[in-house]
Amino acid sequence: MNPTQTLQAAAADALLGLLPSPSPLYAVAWADGASLAPRVARAVTASFVGATSADLAVMLEDTSALPAAAGTDSPLVSSSDLLRPALEAASSVLGTGVLGEARVDNAAGLFADPSAAVFKLASDDGQAAGWFAVRVRGNHAGRHGSAADVAGKLGRINNVEMALTVEIGRTRMSVRDVLGLEPGAVIELDRSAGAPADVLLNGRLIAHGEVVVVDQDYAVRITKILDVAEGLT
Repeated sequence: MNPTQTLQAAAADALLGLLPSPSPLYAVAWADGASLAPRVARAVTASFVGATSADLAVMLEDTSALPAAAGTDSPLVSSSDLLRPALEAASSVLGTGVLGEARVDNAAGLFADPSAAVFKLASDDGQAAGWFAVRVRGNHAGRHGSAADVAGKLGRINNVEMALTVEIGRTRMSVRDVLGLEPGAVIELDRSAGAPADVLLNGRLIAHGEVVVVDQDYAVRITKILDVAEGLT
């Protein structure tokens, strides 16, 4: 397999690790994705943007057992919510980046694209329990023109506002635990007290800093600016 195919196969394996299923599944490469058009008209899709970008879609043949396998039957939780952790796991093999909104959509075009890798999610008896497609899109920014040319082009968007986020920590919770949250509940994060906060620009890590208070408002004091290579690791 070439590097892209290896990456796509790793994404399928990672997806299976968090895919809600009443029985173990395994991924089998499928050559004729176009033939699946009627089946994937309501797949859960998402796009990943990062060092390596990709489009992903997953579809389960029988969704009736999905709430039980995921641990909740709350009407507040959609199939997109239940399958997003699996898509996040699949996209994690692509490196640093941001997974966009997971939504139910017609994924026939993605499955039929020759550049996409399609996998049958098979049960022990070989029957298809679902389907997964991933299309890796290489990022070629910076390959054309000099640094001065790039800087000149970026000057045209100097006044465009971008989302700056300060993150003090993360954690993962099951849907059951989220639905059980009440006022006064304490959620432990994955970072110790006093550890630097992450500063992200449109989801990309660009700096570290300390959370401070200025005029009774929270603020962040930048302690380290990361270069491009550090921000992508």
